[in-house]
Amino acid sequence: MQRYLTLEAIQAKCDSLMNEYEIDEEKFYHIVEKWAEEDAPIETKLLASFSELLQVVSDEISSMEKSVELQATCRLGCAFCCYFPIIINEMEAKFMKKAIANFPASRRMKVEEHLVHYYQKYGESLKPILELDFDEDTDFKLKYRKSLIPCPMLNTETNQCMAYEIRPLPCRTYVNYTDPKVCEDNLMPKETISFEFLYGEYMGALNEFLQFLYEKGDTGFIQYPEDAYKHDYLANWLR
Repeated sequence: MQRYLTLEAIQAKCDSLMNEYEIDEEKFYHIVEKWAEEDAPIETKLLASFSELLQVVSDEISSMEKSVELQATCRLGCAFCCYFPIIINEMEAKFMKKAIANFPASRRMKVEEHLVHYYQKYGESLKPILELDFDEDTDFKLKYRKSLIPCPMLNTETNQCMAYEIRPLPCRTYVNYTDPKVCEDNLMPKETISFEFLYGEYMGALNEFLQFLYEKGDTGFIQYPEDAYKHDYLANWLR
């Protein structure tokens, strides 16, 4: 029988991380500095910096896990976390939509068809949960989770994300290190961990790049800084 880490053991490792681990901020800013100097179309610069910064977040989580010997128990086809509300700003939403538009034609069409069916199926059920005030309602996550409505990007037949490599930070930073059944048995499992604090480095670097482009007079498909301050549910942005 496989033995999993206890909640106490996970908390102890997380405490050790907070006390001993130092985030390598240079990795984030190296990306935007590289693309600021690159001779390339503005859309290429934006999409490349976006996708590479997301990968740096994932790499940083792997580095933290290695430093305290944590191993995720999340597995392909496990999608319980894909029923939580995902909130991002308009800038991130535009990056995602532009990246999807640049997928190979067959993949892009599958995503577009999937989204059409998604909103046809869940449209009426989505209305009340997308009206939950995520700024003021302290229970909005639980209320959203109770609806059992999946993320727009989840293929519920395969339980796989249709845009995995560009999934937002809340998805990318949510991890389970104990028995996977805690996600199956609990709407809001207390054993799971979020590395969402990495959002500061990610968004800080992205903002610095957009500010650089803004001063140069061309931010491409991003309306900066306005897009950075508008937040909403992913299901609203992708509608």
